[in-house]
Amino acid sequence: MKKFLLGTVGLIALGMAPASAADLAARPYTKAPPMISPMYDWSGFYLGVNGGWGNQRNCFTSVAPFTLGAEGCHDTDGGVAGGQIGYRWQSAAWVFGLEAQGNWADLRGSNESLLFPGSTNRSEMNAFGLFTGQVGWAWNNTLLYVKGGAAVTDTRHDIITDATGAVFGQSGDSTQWGGVLGAGLEFGFAPNWSAGVEYDHIFMGDRNTNFADPATGALVASDRISGDVDLVTVRVNYRWGGPVIGRY
Repeated sequence: MKKFLLGTVGLIALGMAPASAADLAARPYTKAPPMISPMYDWSGFYLGVNGGWGNQRNCFTSVAPFTLGAEGCHDTDGGVAGGQIGYRWQSAAWVFGLEAQGNWADLRGSNESLLFPGSTNRSEMNAFGLFTGQVGWAWNNTLLYVKGGAAVTDTRHDIITDATGAVFGQSGDSTQWGGVLGAGLEFGFAPNWSAGVEYDHIFMGDRNTNFADPATGALVASDRISGDVDLVTVRVNYRWGGPVIGRY
């Protein structure tokens, strides 16, 4: 006992008193880092491809200086394929964009004239272009949008003689401008990649078209033709921009 007391007195004298539980420092508390929820960013330039199906409803009405009257309608159906380029910018959940789209098309159809028996009206749509603005709402990597703007189509019309199958009348300029409205749903499946489906309706209105004999160039018919277009396409885009940002 005497030796223990002497040892303790010696430690105190050297400033080395034995530690007690109260003297031990408390372990510091470190707060866990906040969870980061990734948020998809739709901003930036994008380039993509598309493909799908199209339908154009063509109705012919004979006009002056020829016999007046309706000649009937036909649908032209077929595949479409092409590409698009655009730019989008995002503000909170709102997404705005501009886009140009060009497509090859193979839409064909015909009907026998109700006014001129023995002849068939035929239509063939070869291409179209869309120049649109977009407004959308994003739920992270899912984007729902509407679009609208100008459209241009390349559609050729012919009148065929049923007896021989020869072209009796051929249309001139096949380029026509109109408007387009559409909507789409797009999903970002990778940091800079997205895929979606889109529906568009092209309003072409009515247009007077003259038909000339391909051999002589003589005017053989004049028709007022309407030709609105419905399109359903699947799209894949690659975007240059910030793919994902952190949100606390």
